Amino acid sequence: MANEKIPYKIYLSEEEMPRDWYNVRADMKTKPAPLLNPGTGEPMRFEDLQPVFCDELIRQELDNDNRNIPIPQEIRDFYKMYRPSPLVRAYCLEEKLQTPAKIYYKFEGNNTSGSHKLNSAIAQAYYAKKQGLKGVTTETGAGQWGTALSMACAYLDLDCKVYMVKVSYEQKPFRREVMRTYGASVTPSPSMETEIGKKILAEHPGTTGSLGCAISEAVEVATGTEGYRYVLGSVLNQVLLHQSVIGLEAKAAMDKYGIVPDVIIGCAGGGSNLGGLISPFMGEKLRGEKDYRFIAVEPASCPSFTRGRFAYDFCDTGMVCPLAKMYTLGSGFIPSANHAGGLRYHGMSSTLSQLYHDGYMEATSVEQTKVFEAAEQFARVEGILPAPESSHAIRVAIDEALKCKETGEEKTILFGLTGTGYFDMVAYEKFHNGEMTDYVPTDAELEESFAKLPKVNE
Repeated sequence: MANEKIPYKIYLSEEEMPRDWYNVRADMKTKPAPLLNPGTGEPMRFEDLQPVFCDELIRQELDNDNRNIPIPQEIRDFYKMYRPSPLVRAYCLEEKLQTPAKIYYKFEGNNTSGSHKLNSAIAQAYYAKKQGLKGVTTETGAGQWGTALSMACAYLDLDCKVYMVKVSYEQKPFRREVMRTYGASVTPSPSMETEIGKKILAEHPGTTGSLGCAISEAVEVATGTEGYRYVLGSVLNQVLLHQSVIGLEAKAAMDKYGIVPDVIIGCAGGGSNLGGLISPFMGEKLRGEKDYRFIAVEPASCPSFTRGRFAYDFCDTGMVCPLAKMYTLGSGFIPSANHAGGLRYHGMSSTLSQLYHDGYMEATSVEQTKVFEAAEQFARVEGILPAPESSHAIRVAIDEALKCKETGEEKTILFGLTGTGYFDMVAYEKFHNGEMTDYVPTDAELEESFAKLPKVNE
């Protein structure tokens, strides 16, 4: 079928959907460094993580060896409500750019939560329910993860407590109300409901919050409430595992038509969608079967990969979570109140950090006005209003396509369109009114944060 005209949208059948998640760590020569106990400095064991996470999720978190993890039938049945998601050939964008490049995007916004986050939310809620828990706690940045988790918990009749980064809570009231519609309680973070929240507010009066702050609050509530566990929407190995359905479907659809991408691009905050999209392709690269160019795109206001340090750091601002070795800006770094939304996390997935450190992928950062220029251009020609997070990948995909226009190269570009931006209209309004600015942290600000990194003997 390689010579046939490629359809605008390529769908897999239900029978072609993945039956297993793919664990890229099994093919990594250098495994991600282990999580460390903040008290002892020793690698976290299964029993150390039990007060925080569900048992089966801990097993997935610590598994560096099994390449394929079966997806339970109940989760596969839930996936069928909105999966497989389409792989789209961006013919209109190609024509507008007058580029010889072929552009594809994997669209993950075709569900009520509006993003890829539901892929892991239903998995984590399923394992919590199977363990007999009453409910879960979590944090959310832009709101996509909180929305997805509230949907999954409603489906499985679990309680859901969400701590939402304060700036997003205020900027995105409709996202908050969707969560409440699905039965979740939503609290702006940092709050006065937790000891950690009170401490952060005392040290940073008037702060707009960060994902690190919200994580601390959610963990405190989970560990202090019987029958609850904490779940996380990005960063962790288990989340990248669940999100591998994105890349597995994308690769299967491309293989169906004999399409081989040259460049694969994803936005990067904590790493869930990027890791999910690139995993099966990265596996081929790690095994020496094929070669691809991978590009992680992050906001210039929160440049973990491009300006961060590869070091052990706390995963949260309150310093109650395990230490992870990752590219980090420091757990105390609080990004500006911009519209990068879910990409405003101080660190990056340990798995992706190791791959980046070992030279298997690239990273670049972009300013938000350039991101919204790309978002608007995409919306006008492709008919989808993209989320600000997704638009970071769109920006670089367009840039790469324009480079092909200059050189005449016919490269094939694949990027992840992680979700829709219909709850992000305040951001679009500020862009259209010329009120959006491009904040970039200074070297001095970052050095101040790096100076507070924990001292770890490796």
